[in-house]
Amino acid sequence: MKKKLFQNPPLFLITLFLTGILLGGAALKIPAATVTPISWQDAFFTAVSAMTVTGLAVVDTGTVYTMLGQTIIMILIQVGGLGIMTFAVIVFLMLGRKIGFKERLIIQQALNQNAVGGIIRLAIQLMIYSILIELFAVMLLSTVWVPEMGWKDGLFFSLFHAVSAFNNAGFGLLSDSLVSYVGNPMVNLVISALFIFGGIGFTVLVDLFRSSSIRRWSLHTKLMVSGTLVINTFAMIYIFFNEFANPATLGSLELDEKIWAAYFQAVSPRTAGFNSIDIAAMDDSSLLFIIILMFIGAGSASTGGGIKLTTFIVILLATVAFFRRNTEIHMFDREIRQEIIFKSLAIAMSSVLFIIAALSIMTHTEDGADFLPIVFETVSAFGTVGLSMGLTPELSDMGKYVIMTVMFIGKIGPLTLFFSIAKPDQRKIKYPKADVLAG
Repeated sequence: MKKKLFQNPPLFLITLFLTGILLGGAALKIPAATVTPISWQDAFFTAVSAMTVTGLAVVDTGTVYTMLGQTIIMILIQVGGLGIMTFAVIVFLMLGRKIGFKERLIIQQALNQNAVGGIIRLAIQLMIYSILIELFAVMLLSTVWVPEMGWKDGLFFSLFHAVSAFNNAGFGLLSDSLVSYVGNPMVNLVISALFIFGGIGFTVLVDLFRSSSIRRWSLHTKLMVSGTLVINTFAMIYIFFNEFANPATLGSLELDEKIWAAYFQAVSPRTAGFNSIDIAAMDDSSLLFIIILMFIGAGSASTGGGIKLTTFIVILLATVAFFRRNTEIHMFDREIRQEIIFKSLAIAMSSVLFIIAALSIMTHTEDGADFLPIVFETVSAFGTVGLSMGLTPELSDMGKYVIMTVMFIGKIGPLTLFFSIAKPDQRKIKYPKADVLAG
């Protein structure tokens, strides 16, 4: 059985994640982890949400869980965000153990890389960069929260939010997330910078640290940086003008607070999960736009979820190329391989089908809820975002299991699941080509 798991990296990763969730759920059920007892279901829901760095919560994290429970959640977030195999690499190296080719294949799968070469170095760099970024963020956030809460609570509050933000988890210790800090520049900038850095992808971060010259960046880095700038700018402008007069969101704020709120809520939906305005009070068109952003998600090899921004860009470029009668896709003087185009289409289509299947179940289990909050909750779970219109605490028992499944599949990815159970086609037969009418 062990040999079979090592020969199937996707299945091995799924097994590791399930093991982490089971251990995390059991730890959260310890009496010392909660102020008041919680059910096993709620404990495992929280564990799944933390390990998949989603942030959906059926109970209030700041009031129901003790500092021990919050620490357990923080550890699950860190392990889930950076990856179990990343921590395994560090432990192996500390123990002086050799990391074989099979282990490298699993790490390659975990970090979503195309090649095995340099994978150990990447894992080490990932760990170092992550710790340094989080510690620097704690120093900045403590300038706000230590004066308010004191050294002990202020530092823990800063650490929890730094880990949660960088890993794109969206877990917060305040019942209103960050609504009470809607106009605070330090909180807005640091938290958003954390989840943007975490969501842009580890390979991109390494590329950026290695060279400041744009010409030396990989095509993936160029697509991620340019795509992130464009989509975040457009989202901020859209939300700013669409919610400007809404008294329940931006309408009652001062102009500078409106700008901060529009910026924060524009960059957050791509898997961060924090909110500085009331999500449920937003206009329907804004909510639809946020659903699209949650579906697109963050970058490959990042702490975020969704189909990934580069996947969306490749499909968009392929569509434009088709309309221009081109059979090749070029970007930044590079040609994108056809294999990547097929993979992007497979990711998008499998994701859409999975969300539709989950929605069809959720409309039956949550028959008392409106359709839009159900769609919002399901896509948020799949994109491992954590934003909610308030439906999470009201979920039925069956609805909780569905959302837990959606969060899990959203984290590991539909393709990883299918690769873990599907056998590759070994047939060598080629068939004659034929045309099919499309469109």
